[in-house]
Amino acid sequence: MAIHEKTLIDADRLITSDKLVVDGVDVSGHWNTMILPRTLKDYDDDFETKIKTYSGAENVHRCWQCGSCTNSCTMYAQNTDFNPRYWIYLVRLGLKDELLKDKDIIWQCVSCNKCTNICPKDVRPEGVMKALAHWIEEEGYGSKSNSSIFDEEFTRQCLERGRIEDSEVMSNFFKNSKQDMMQMALHGWLGIFVARMNKWTELRQGNVIRFLSRTPIMHSLHMGLSMFFKPKTKSWGRTGDVLKQYVKEQKELAHG
Repeated sequence: MAIHEKTLIDADRLITSDKLVVDGVDVSGHWNTMILPRTLKDYDDDFETKIKTYSGAENVHRCWQCGSCTNSCTMYAQNTDFNPRYWIYLVRLGLKDELLKDKDIIWQCVSCNKCTNICPKDVRPEGVMKALAHWIEEEGYGSKSNSSIFDEEFTRQCLERGRIEDSEVMSNFFKNSKQDMMQMALHGWLGIFVARMNKWTELRQGNVIRFLSRTPIMHSLHMGLSMFFKPKTKSWGRTGDVLKQYVKEQKELAHG
């Protein structure tokens, strides 16, 4: 199926005429935009097979380009350049260079799974988006995304202790993604979040009793203590070692 969205066509390949007459017939307003043809020769016949080795993209070959994924996509509603249908189309044709033009936005998939739920062929487009993001990172075509940095920290804690500690996940994520946690706390969204969670607005208004009654003191105390005494699932040592070995084997199996 041809890709016909005008937004996918390079501007320098569009020719528009205010008035167009073809064989004596005025078709202005209907057929007055023409597209210059181009020939692509840089196909990678093994590209689809490569992407299918990544978890989530095993069914990419089933796509028949109905467009349900893009029509239901949360991100496409915000940015029409985010087009799962088109990227799957490029994967199947082996057009890596065309795909890499969008390498800076593919990772923005929010995993709402609307595309996966509506897909009539069980392609699981959400998994394909994640696979493409990982492929871009592993091949060195782009820097590691914030979502991957978060996933790595989350996974590390799960494998090491069998559970996560919220404060450690956030602080290590901000550090590894080179974000200024102090700046965000003083002037950014993090400070607003903490203030609202702890009802500091009540304290600023002089409502001390209301502030104390609505402040999650025990929760805040628990989070503080957890930063020093890391929570761990009972008897996790051997289980964690087995899981680490399994994850390592699966990565080697997929990309070995």
